[in-house]
Amino acid sequence: MPKNLVISVIDVFYPPFRKFIPLQTFRYLACGGGNTLLDILLYFISYHYILHKQMLDLGFVVISPYIAAFFMAFCISFPLGFWLMSSIVFTGSTLRGRVQLFRYFLLVGVCILLNYVFLKLFVEQWGIYPTPSKMLTTVIVVLFSYVTQKHFTFKVQKQN
Repeated sequence: MPKNLVISVIDVFYPPFRKFIPLQTFRYLACGGGNTLLDILLYFISYHYILHKQMLDLGFVVISPYIAAFFMAFCISFPLGFWLMSSIVFTGSTLRGRVQLFRYFLLVGVCILLNYVFLKLFVEQWGIYPTPSKMLTTVIVVLFSYVTQKHFTFKVQKQN
């Protein structure tokens, strides 16, 4: 997938949003949203059509189908997400690629943990229905992820 083609396709839809959000934020929403939709689609296909809702026996460990489907989708959405963020959204980073990748991996791990914690808190502790809880959790995690990626994962060091 050529970088310039992806940028061109995303930027075609930007003009109506120009007054409301910066281009980088729009690209972040487009790339992150697209990657999230792909992740969900891959999860669905893996769970229903590859694993057939059956346990995955690897010989040394048995994995439930929903966790195995998560890992299968993650193997595609993680590298694609990193490429989109580093090549399309946060292109001005002065950090080395391996540093960006390590930081991105840490951030994804923290975001998975935050999803778990907020869902448990909202549903089990505060009694909010699961779907609104997931929606609220998604907003919180996406905001956290954007700020963290901009100022940590793909940081631009200031020139002296």
